[in-house]
Amino acid sequence: MARLAAPLVLLLGAGVARAHDADIIYAQVRRAPADGPEVHALLTMTASTLSLLLPADADGDGDISQADLDARRAALKVGLWDAVPLTAAGASCARKEHSARRRESYVELTATFICPPGPLRQTFTVLSLLPSNYKVVLGTYGGEGGQLFADSRQPSVDIPERGAAPASGFAPGFGGWVQLGMKHIFEGIDHLAFLLALLLVGGTLKRVLWMVTAFTVAHSLTLGATALGFILLDPERTRWVEAAIALSIIYVAAENLVLRQHRHRALITFLFGLVHGFGFASVLSGYGLGQQVVKGLLGFNLGVELGQAVLVVALLPIMRLIQRRPTAHRWTVRVLSSVILVAGGVWLVERLG
Repeated sequence: MARLAAPLVLLLGAGVARAHDADIIYAQVRRAPADGPEVHALLTMTASTLSLLLPADADGDGDISQADLDARRAALKVGLWDAVPLTAAGASCARKEHSARRRESYVELTATFICPPGPLRQTFTVLSLLPSNYKVVLGTYGGEGGQLFADSRQPSVDIPERGAAPASGFAPGFGGWVQLGMKHIFEGIDHLAFLLALLLVGGTLKRVLWMVTAFTVAHSLTLGATALGFILLDPERTRWVEAAIALSIIYVAAENLVLRQHRHRALITFLFGLVHGFGFASVLSGYGLGQQVVKGLLGFNLGVELGQAVLVVALLPIMRLIQRRPTAHRWTVRVLSSVILVAGGVWLVERLG
């Protein structure tokens, strides 16, 4: 058991203090008018993403304000827009002007290009400056063509004309969001720790299904309400959500160590699921998705559910085998719950710090 615990400590310790940092840049490109030389480009990203690209906090107060963006206008031109070149039929487009605006939960950057006739193509070389998990989600005209996805391995996007189908080689919008949802549940180390703590004393298959259903319904409610704008997650509230997620991990792990009966687990799971839903929502809230938010919400949530189902299906048979050996099960619960409890405590301190 000591050999099992040591790698788990390393795994949980590898999770960063904030497990839901936004790792997407949302983009739009369109001709205006549809057949004219003028092309409008839009990028939205969180302030933390912008800070990875250039020193955007001009006054050094720890927050990126509109005044900071105005002061960093020249840096945005070189560090950002020069790193997302736009071409038409292979010829470079000339950038005419650009601006940056601080929104409630993200930064909106716009630019106007003059392009020759022909199909548009944008290359996001800016991705080479970011961690490898970052992606660009490009929304097409009014959501007509779904969304296109680019990453550091495929940084160029062929932008379809109005009404045209997306270029091959890129996931359609809904499927791409499903993939992102699955990625976030597998990379969200705190969510994984919470689910593992639940499954350690899950009990019968019926009780496990009740818990998983309660968690799914709860986080779908808060994820949907936040992504659709009914609840606002500003940076301060997001910080407290992250701390509450850490507390939920501590509580469930502590229950595993103290209580022998866990008949109330479905209710506890539902209540904490509401909190975890806010954590998932913080992934979407910083993107400025505009007309794409409904498709992104549905696909992302489905991906989260699929990732969660894969985790449960993989772990439940193992836990059932261990439960057949009372001594082994008792020590497994004690050791892993202790590790999860310590990890939750570390995350709580980091997120409140």
